[in-house]
Amino acid sequence: MLIVDAQVGLVKLMPDEVQRSVLPRIRTLLAKARASTIPVIHIQHDGSKGHLLETHTKGWEIYPLLKPADGEPVIRKRESDSFFGTTLQRELEKRGITHLIIVGGMTEYCVDTTCRRATSVGYDVTLAGDAHFTRDNEVLTAANIIAHHNFVLDGFGAGDHTVSVKSADEIIF
Repeated sequence: MLIVDAQVGLVKLMPDEVQRSVLPRIRTLLAKARASTIPVIHIQHDGSKGHLLETHTKGWEIYPLLKPADGEPVIRKRESDSFFGTTLQRELEKRGITHLIIVGGMTEYCVDTTCRRATSVGYDVTLAGDAHFTRDNEVLTAANIIAHHNFVLDGFGAGDHTVSVKSADEIIF
């Protein structure tokens, strides 16, 4: 299970109703993964000076309810692609992981890019369609952005590897 950028600064951007619904789903999936001894990897974005996720600031920290447990790696990144310039693929290979369950934020940036890239480097992906988040922008509401990406990513693939979008309740560990 990959928890992408579930950091204080991003969670604070979410509308309240998204916080009340999405965070508990991520936490439930996290608990189920841990109970099933499914490996959990946390992805943490390192923002530059002045960025919302500026490294070693309060906004950069992983959201307290989703903190890594002992032994759960934290992969730090500087780009939307969780694989680019990181040790993520090495960590996945070391653990023999071939299928990823992805949750977190932000939908149209890091979640989307990581799902797409994962298929192109040989992983099947289950995106928890109701356990990723974003914020409203000038064009679309957060709910519309999430719905759009769930629609576009469901069935997206590269070669033999695809993204499947499921609700958190449908994901079985």
